[in-house]
Amino acid sequence: MKAAVLHEVNKPLVIEDVSVPNPGPREVLIRTAVAGLCHSDLHFMEGLYPHPLPAVLGHESAGVVEKVGSDVNYVKPGDHVVTCLSVFCGTCDNCTTGRTVLCTDTTVKMLPGASNRLSWNRKEKLNQFLNLSSFAEQMLVHENAIVKIKKEMPLDLAALIGCGVITGYGAVVNTAKVTAGETVAVIGCGGVGMAAINGAQIAGAGRIIAIDTNPAKLQLATKLGATDIVDPANGDVVQQVRELTGGGVHHSFEVLGRKDTAEQAFGMLAAGGTATIVGMIPFGQKIELHGFDFLRERRIQGSSMGSNHFRVDMPRLVDFYMRGKLHLEDWISAKLKLSEINEGFANMKAGKTLRSVIMFDS
Repeated sequence: MKAAVLHEVNKPLVIEDVSVPNPGPREVLIRTAVAGLCHSDLHFMEGLYPHPLPAVLGHESAGVVEKVGSDVNYVKPGDHVVTCLSVFCGTCDNCTTGRTVLCTDTTVKMLPGASNRLSWNRKEKLNQFLNLSSFAEQMLVHENAIVKIKKEMPLDLAALIGCGVITGYGAVVNTAKVTAGETVAVIGCGGVGMAAINGAQIAGAGRIIAIDTNPAKLQLATKLGATDIVDPANGDVVQQVRELTGGGVHHSFEVLGRKDTAEQAFGMLAAGGTATIVGMIPFGQKIELHGFDFLRERRIQGSSMGSNHFRVDMPRLVDFYMRGKLHLEDWISAKLKLSEINEGFANMKAGKTLRSVIMFDS
């Protein structure tokens, strides 16, 4: 198969001929239909997060089951599936207490440096990425890394649910548990931020403040549910939010992965409010908060992949889309061939796109 391989950080991905074996026990071979370009991939490409190389990146995808290994009874060839990096075992302490996104069983996970089922140049091993490696024409994954979806759901839109949508929506609904009437601020209106805004609308938030420097993204945010917009170019973000809400928000969501915006997310909280950090702050970087603010029961927390229960959440998100509640068509800025993947990441870094997807049948 063809796959985009990262050989060195800060170097372009290279399209290589890669070998993939038949599925083993509890493994599923998927023909990749669509893979989204996510900012998380860019973090690894730029070395902000470490990962053994060479590797096939990509983790937001949808496709069709081609083959299944022994002991697989969840899917069969021909099923349409969305992938999720939150592979789970179902038996560890976290799984059995309902927190499958924090599964601790390493036997089902392709840990960095430990997975070598893919090969390059017929003999050199390639590292798989986040249990998936979806920048490739095929994916070999554990059966607990996929969810079946309705065949009526367009696969290009379904792929978005696999990371960006579940991360933003889940941060609002699962991690923060936003309730009807509460006020919400979302810092960053990229793909994940848009999902958080749309998720807040679905949850019934009374006021949703979108924060970004890009006027086009702010305009789209209003279509997805934002009731107010804030541009940092117009002054102090925290002060703008406090003035809009008369003292701060119940919930803030940081989706950019930056020190300054994480601190702003905490600073714009009303007493008793919660800041949820969704963005990937560069590895090793610390944030600073005012200790006094904790005396008014302000909280800060992380969210991993939207605290998802993806085999429940993702079919519901498909239903939301099909009922007109989730506006996925507005997200895709570009549909690319695998050979155009580096151009897609360049446009992402320049802020020109909301979401680009690789279409493997093009």
